[in-house]
Amino acid sequence: MKINPAEYKILVVDDVQSNVLLLKALLGREGFGIVYAMNGTEALEKVKSEHPDLILLDVMMPDMDGFEVAGRLKVEPEQAEIPIIFLTALNDSASVVKGFQLGANDFISKPFRREELLIRVEHQLSLVDARRIILRQTEELRKTIAGRDKLYSVIAHDLRSPMASIKMLCNTIMMSIDQQTVPGDVFEMLEMTNKTAEEVFSLLDNLLKWTKSQLGKLSNVPQPIDMVGLVDGVIEVFKPIAQSKSISLELNSEIEFVNVIIDIEMIKSVVRNLISNAIKFSHKDTVVMVHVKVQDITNENATGEGNGKEVLVTVSDKGCGIKKEDQGKLLNEATHFTTFGTDSEEGSGLGLLLCKDFVSKNHGRLWFTSEEGVGSNFNFTIPIK
Repeated sequence: MKINPAEYKILVVDDVQSNVLLLKALLGREGFGIVYAMNGTEALEKVKSEHPDLILLDVMMPDMDGFEVAGRLKVEPEQAEIPIIFLTALNDSASVVKGFQLGANDFISKPFRREELLIRVEHQLSLVDARRIILRQTEELRKTIAGRDKLYSVIAHDLRSPMASIKMLCNTIMMSIDQQTVPGDVFEMLEMTNKTAEEVFSLLDNLLKWTKSQLGKLSNVPQPIDMVGLVDGVIEVFKPIAQSKSISLELNSEIEFVNVIIDIEMIKSVVRNLISNAIKFSHKDTVVMVHVKVQDITNENATGEGNGKEVLVTVSDKGCGIKKEDQGKLLNEATHFTTFGTDSEEGSGLGLLLCKDFVSKNHGRLWFTSEEGVGSNFNFTIPIK
């Protein structure tokens, strides 16, 4: 990395004036800014007042040697990152090791050659420049991410309430009108409006929850609840939506009741998203089946939570399935994969990522199996405490 010498200040510390003059001449001719100190005490003062980018530090000095100066600099947070090149006539390995232990970045033996001096100085300053670029880009990235998260949060929060009202109005209209009393094209547009309102509200709801989760503002509040009852309640809500696509939505539970301790709203969101996706990607006149059962936790899946048993919830559909090459993208935040449903329903790609995050926060696991043209099984577990 090519550096501009005029942008850098070097502190030369040596108790021999001829050495200081030589270094000032060699480095000043290259365009570096030079300040100097004749002893260790003066060097510590110059570091505070001049804020050099690099220190050339003589080892053998009276009163305070270079090792002691380096040791004092490295304990000060604001000065610890300044690179130090020791200038020394010492060439024994013990002195070199001690210097590196104190935080030295390099050694130059006296008498030094001009070419070696410049190469070592430029190398250390190029590292300084690279570190500054990284810090600057990291800060810019932090501000960008913070701005994005704030924007997501504001959009989702400010739009969620009015969209909830629009969704309820659309649902009410669709339940109130008689298809025979309105023209066919008008009824079709009303159906499309109702479906769009549902999709937009679901997107905003997921976006708001996802943003809060990523910002650490979504607290986990574990409460006891019957998992079978929770799943059954969500199924009842989605039955009219499934019926609108001529899809049967059914619960198949091996147990009547099982108590779990979970964040109820998080797990409700998981069940809602999985059932919604199953309906979205199912063909007409098929069945979406939700299975609930209790099973032993295998050693490989043990998390230290619970009593060795877990609830397994599986949402199965006989829909279009997922292409094999796309399956690896589905639960990957980096790919943010989404596709269209069998009735051209549009997804955001956030729902399953949210499910994965929420299940993990409740000490469970989420996974799926799928075959294109056959259907999919989405599974999650919750340990029984």
